[in-house]
Amino acid sequence: MKIIAYVYIDPLIEPATEQINWKWEVDRVYEDLGKRSQLQQLLTDCKIEPANYLLLRRLQELGDTVEQVSDRLHELEAMGVMIIATEQPYTSENSHLRVELIDLLQEIQRQQRSRRIRQGHARSRLDNAPPPGKAPYGYRKGKEKYIIDRSTSPVVKDFFEHFLLYGSLRGSVRYLAKKYGKKISVTTGRRWLTNRVYRGDTAYQNGEIISNTHIAIISKEEAAQVDRLLRRNSRLPPRTASAPRSLAGLVVCGECESYLTVTRVTQHHQDQEYLYLRSPSCPRHPKCRAIAYQQVLEQTIETVCRDLPLAVAGMNFPQLDAVKNSLGEAIARQQEILAQLPDLVTTGILDTETAKLRAYKLRTEISALQAKLATLPPVNLRSVAQAVSIAQFWLDLSETERRFYFREFIQKIEIIRQQQEWELRVVFIF
Repeated sequence: MKIIAYVYIDPLIEPATEQINWKWEVDRVYEDLGKRSQLQQLLTDCKIEPANYLLLRRLQELGDTVEQVSDRLHELEAMGVMIIATEQPYTSENSHLRVELIDLLQEIQRQQRSRRIRQGHARSRLDNAPPPGKAPYGYRKGKEKYIIDRSTSPVVKDFFEHFLLYGSLRGSVRYLAKKYGKKISVTTGRRWLTNRVYRGDTAYQNGEIISNTHIAIISKEEAAQVDRLLRRNSRLPPRTASAPRSLAGLVVCGECESYLTVTRVTQHHQDQEYLYLRSPSCPRHPKCRAIAYQQVLEQTIETVCRDLPLAVAGMNFPQLDAVKNSLGEAIARQQEILAQLPDLVTTGILDTETAKLRAYKLRTEISALQAKLATLPPVNLRSVAQAVSIAQFWLDLSETERRFYFREFIQKIEIIRQQQEWELRVVFIF
């Protein structure tokens, strides 16, 4: 008994499959990638020596249209070849049930239509063209790429600059509404901050990204800072990212681990205000006493100036540099291969479609490596730590500016109570 198998893969929309477990002892596997030359060879071989069984994953692998699939089914079955589709309810032994076959061919017709749409989208990806749908606010769609809309892009640019300056998403949303009358939701604002189009990249629905396909509204350095700020804010309690006080969302009770909130107290007919840190959800009875905000702020600055340089000195910078160098070398190698593709097409080693597929894969790999590189901390962290270890630096900042820098370095500030006294412990991010 002779058993053969046939596999067709469309490289535009399918990844190359690993070896398939047919659960049969197969004498030969015919594989096609993009074209069906091996299918023609299979038909020729069966005319000389017909196989007993032909294994397929799906019937639509036999052709690009329902007519082609039907003709090849009849041709193979006329030669006495039993066809088994492993992922569909079809075997030649049951082919006398014509109603089931007709239903299956109708389903194949719908799938072929969907396949042609996906192929069209895939060809657009190979040409680095934008995906279907409306262009993001700040851009217009050109024939081959996104084009900056000069009337709306300044609004987006100002939104990013405000976020980079203050690190507050809600604050940036309010800023847009106040300055430009552009009202967007916080969810939309978060989508803007993470949208790859604003960074000069094109992102497709399959999750793949091609870098540097059009003019960006923000630079790669600004984009990396945006990502760091978003990661930092995600660790904070809700609604504290835009709080006006620098310690908001950072101070934690060492006993119950609940966050302390900033409370403002004023006296009747007086302009002076007093700030305290208290725990509204403290489980103790009576609740822990409130602590003067200014005392915690002064001790935090003193602790940061003393401990931050020591914490940074303990980081393994040589290892960090080695990771960065490794990623940089990998990017350079991929870019070198990419630059060689036009010559390979000219010399006939690669055809145009294969070269486009290879270029697309290289560009997505380069984008992934660049994204990893952008997540690493800056190499000048040691010099920054020395600069911010001076108390006067912190005292000269406004509360908003101090909030920004505290959250760049501090994960949390623990208040450890000892009877009527308390002490403070700063936990750094690194």
